[in-house]
Amino acid sequence: MTTRSTRWSSASVPCRIDWRPSRCLVGALVLLSACAPAAVAASELPAPVAWPLAAAAALHGLWLARREWRRPRSSLLFTADGRLLVDDVAVDAVELQWRGPLAFLRWRGADGRRAGLAWWPDTLPGR
Repeated sequence: MTTRSTRWSSASVPCRIDWRPSRCLVGALVLLSACAPAAVAASELPAPVAWPLAAAAALHGLWLARREWRRPRSSLLFTADGRLLVDDVAVDAVELQWRGPLAFLRWRGADGRRAGLAWWPDTLPGR
């Protein structure tokens, strides 16, 4: 007796993932920039050096938080043939790393420069 079964496709369906800046990361950067002056003051540097350094550390932390918050959203498309398109531009040398609940995706763009995105728990879907 011969049974006829449906042929299964070996091709994968393309997967699109949208990335947005993480509120948790921005909050952590703001918190670190608030703690930076205290860390500099506790280092026992002379006051004429410590106060400008403390201010610079706080301002730099706030600048980093603002820069992260203003990053444009991105769209990633993993194609059926294994390529990655970031905002509809093909990229090479794709690398995904997990560090606890954080995911880091890095790649090399068409111009040869390295780039990447990080997903924090507030930007990853629950499933």
